[in-house]
Amino acid sequence: MLNELLQNAYRGRRNVRMSTKIQMKTPLVEMDGDEMTRILWQMIKDELLIPFVDLKTVYFDLGLPERDRTRDQVTMEAALAAKEYGVSVKCATITPNKQRVEEYHLQEMWKSPNGTIRAVLDGTVFRTPILFSHVKPTVRTWKKPITIARHAYGDVYKATEYRVPGAGKAELVFTDADGAECFRQTVHTFSCPGVLQAQYNKDDSIRSFAHSCFRYALATGQDLWFSTKDTISKQYDQTFKLIFEEIYENEYQEAFRKAEITYFYTLIDDAVARVVRSEGGFVWACKNYDGDVMSDMVSTAFGSLAMMTSVLVSPDGKYEYEAAHGTVTRHYYRYLQGEQTSTNPMATIFAWTGALRKRGELDALPELCAFADQLEQACIRTLEDGIMTKDLAHIAEAGSVQKTVTSLAFIHAIRQRLEDSRKAGI
Repeated sequence: MLNELLQNAYRGRRNVRMSTKIQMKTPLVEMDGDEMTRILWQMIKDELLIPFVDLKTVYFDLGLPERDRTRDQVTMEAALAAKEYGVSVKCATITPNKQRVEEYHLQEMWKSPNGTIRAVLDGTVFRTPILFSHVKPTVRTWKKPITIARHAYGDVYKATEYRVPGAGKAELVFTDADGAECFRQTVHTFSCPGVLQAQYNKDDSIRSFAHSCFRYALATGQDLWFSTKDTISKQYDQTFKLIFEEIYENEYQEAFRKAEITYFYTLIDDAVARVVRSEGGFVWACKNYDGDVMSDMVSTAFGSLAMMTSVLVSPDGKYEYEAAHGTVTRHYYRYLQGEQTSTNPMATIFAWTGALRKRGELDALPELCAFADQLEQACIRTLEDGIMTKDLAHIAEAGSVQKTVTSLAFIHAIRQRLEDSRKAGI
């Protein structure tokens, strides 16, 4: 059914001869997804990629039905392929809750695909907003994008929790590999019901996080900020701080000096105050929970989560690109009813351009890198011309919106500008 709909939608599209297409050497790992973003995924490929690039991908369907059919084995296969090929691009996917289990008649409540991929790649998530002139940041001093680097491991997301039923004593105990008790401390003596939570992290994961952040800052030529609350958390948060300091001083200090960029550490509350007074243009490294919160804050303050790019970078130089947002369920249900939707495809397009550019860099294909640049520029020109999806039209400056369009019409407008720039040799 989906294939028929897509075929009908694109019957009129123009074909480009294979000889005119940009050639690729190494495939991208392509991970398809769910709901409205899956529909956009195919539109983007059909209209903006396949006509111009001899697109080579190793395809994995990470849509929820296929994950359920394979008992989620397909997710692990995709993650291992991403590690093997080095560059991957991922569509947004559903992380099922109880409602989704019932809706899709799932065998069980499968884990987040992003969590599996992050664990295999041992990567750090970097999220950066896409800017254009008609949508101004809420923070008036911001002139450049702020990239959030989130340590996507451990902390509250892997915490052990317990609902305390009544009076009693909670203790923190550590027993070494030989069975010897090394540490015991009373957490709290309860006189009434309460709640407990125990978090953990690993030096290896923190080190990987630090290396990814330092390398990303060098690759992008941006300052790196890092923030924790080590004045309160004198063991947990201080471990993060000390590992970052050690790695920077021993391995990256000279490279940062030569690149004329800086590494800066401060407390998380001071960092927030500095960020809202800054003009942007730096990478802000955060622990897991801080990064989760701050990436949403930054994306919203810059305009829209639909304009937030995301790339997972491993310490050994593997890259996975995706949009920061979810599967746009509300629009998908309307789409299934036959309604036209105005879903913003920008972050998903930029996931593809990021992956193609990185593939071009690694394979020494300047024409592929140039194409990625051209497609991004065509996207921005479309927005600058006042052609927008509804989410952006609602927040754009007065008088800047010339036309509010559907997703497909927006993609068609981008294609026209892309073709024009390629003809002009821009």
